[in-house]
This record gives sequence, C-alpha cells and structure tokens, in this order.
Amino acid sequence: MRFGREAACRVAVLVPMNGSAGIWGPSCISCAQLAIAEINRRGGIRGRPVEPVFLNSDDSAAGDLEVALNDLIEDEAIAGIVGMSVSSVRQRLNKLVSGRVPHVYTPLFEGNERSPNVFTIGETPTDQLVPAIRHLGAMLKVRRWALIGNDYVWPRASNAIAKQCIAASGGSVTFEGYVPFGIEEPAWLIERIVETRPDIVLLSLVGQDSVEFNRSFGALGLDRHIFRFSTAIEENILMATGADNTRRLFAAASYFSTLETERNQAFRERYHSLHQGVAPALNALGQSMYEGLNFFAALAGDAARDPRAPVAYESARGGVFHSNERKDNPTYLARADGLHFAIVDRLS
Repeated sequence: MRFGREAACRVAVLVPMNGSAGIWGPSCISCAQLAIAEINRRGGIRGRPVEPVFLNSDDSAAGDLEVALNDLIEDEAIAGIVGMSVSSVRQRLNKLVSGRVPHVYTPLFEGNERSPNVFTIGETPTDQLVPAIRHLGAMLKVRRWALIGNDYVWPRASNAIAKQCIAASGGSVTFEGYVPFGIEEPAWLIERIVETRPDIVLLSLVGQDSVEFNRSFGALGLDRHIFRFSTAIEENILMATGADNTRRLFAAASYFSTLETERNQAFRERYHSLHQGVAPALNALGQSMYEGLNFFAALAGDAARDPRAPVAYESARGGVFHSNERKDNPTYLARADGLHFAIVDRLS
C-alpha cells in the first residue's frame, strides 16, 4: 500500500451485525474501539493512526461483504482485515482475498487453516474441546453425549474431533444433528435429543440459536438432570438465556469476563472507562477482536519481522502466536452461575 507519512492506516474490521451471530456484534465493536484507541495512543502503526472500516460479516450478508472488500483491496484503501465471522464466511473470503492483504481471523475455529496471509489467532478444538471433554467426563461422570450444531463447517469439524475424544474416554454418542441458522422453535429438536437419554448435550449452535435452544431446554425442566456444554456460549448468550435456564451449563473459552487476574482487571477497567459505564458485556469473542487488532498492529508494525518468529501482542489474558495451529494461550472451563460464569479450572 502507498501511504503518506500522516495518512491513516485503514483496517477492515468484520463484525456480525445481524442474524444468529448478531448478538455478539456490540461486544466485538466495543472491544475493537478500545484496541484502536490504545494502539493510536501508542503511536499507531509505523506512525500512522489506525482507522477502522466496520463491515457486516453475518452469513446472510456475505455477498455484499465480498463486493465491499474487493473494492477496498482493489483501490488499495485498506492495509488488512481483522475479522470475526463464522468459518463458512472466512472460507468464502479466502478465495476472494487470495492473500492480497493480511487477514487476521479472531474467534475460535475448527483448525486446519492454511490459506496464504491468513492468521487464525483463536482456539481450535484441540485447545478447548478435547481437554474439556476429558475434564467433564472425569468430574461429572458423564458418558452419553448428544451433539447438536448449526449446519456448517465449524460444528461438523469440531464434532468429528469430539466423537473421537468421547470414544477414547469410554463414552458414546447418542445423537448427532445439524440445523440451519435461525432456529426459532427448538422444542421438537430437544425432544428428539432427550429420547436418546444423554447425560450431557454438546452445543455448537451460534448466538441467538443457542439462546433459543437453552431457553426451551430450561423451560422443559431438562436442566435439572441433563448437563450442557459449549465452546461458543459466552456472557451475552448467558444473559439472553436467563438465570432460570442456565443450571448445569458449562462452557470452555479463551476468556471470561470474571477472570480475576491482574491483566484482566486492568482490561475491564480500561474498557468500562472508555465506554463510560454503558458498554456491552465483555466476552471471549469481543476480547478476540481486541487481540486481533493488537496482533495486526504487531504484525504490520515490524517491517523486519522474521515470518517464522512468534508474535506477542496485547491481550486481556496473555498469549503468543506461533502458527495457525500453535498458540501459547490459556483456555478455561467455567460453570454458569446465574448470569455469570464461575471459573472451574484452567484447561491449558
């Protein structure tokens, strides 16, 4: 890209703003705003202030997103992409972008991303799902698992790994099913799952779909004797589900707002100070956007960086990126406690 010394460094920031994943949008935007403010206070990227170009990355808007991104890249109007989207959108963008600008993909994902100039800084099933299944099996004595997810690459790839881990732990899968985005009346689905008599349900439903499932699950009273577990349930889903419907619900994630570490306490203070007490909930997906922009700043700010060298970047939890398949990042197992998460253990 050709910039003058004082020109802004424009970055396309992809956030789901509607649809099933839209529940995560406000948290992602607010965390991105904090990262940008802090990067610019540090002098920006090579002396240029970062200027975000926010774009809707919801699955239903993928066609419009492709057009907008292609125009920005062709016009040399952006230095890179920092994005939170479902994996099916990322795969579409990989074909469009073709390595022309760096693409930092921030959320948890299914792994096995090898496209040129794509950096996946989020957790894979090996980081989250595998240790959590082992831990839950030992702690809760669960053996019979039901698997339900939206019908796209992340749930299917994750469940393939989950089934191997469940079998290796002496368990069995009683049900496996996939539904389109936008499930509104999940009672029929829950009834089919319950007929198979699972001890625990592994949920790989996105955003609002997870909310609808968990509300219905609680309303049917099933949370009194069946556990639930997910790697994609965070604080917004918990609040939307309601405290009466979160019993026996566990989550594994890279970040929880209730982490009582010095790093996270300072992060929470800066976040709420910037947004003056009216900020959306802090969660793993929002924090991943904060990490993603800081990762991009570290990546783009060092012209002499050895591409094989690890990348350390500002984060609310700490961590180092080695490759798309290897990160030195902590992940945690937590239990829903009303509308909050109580940390059970560190998984990695």
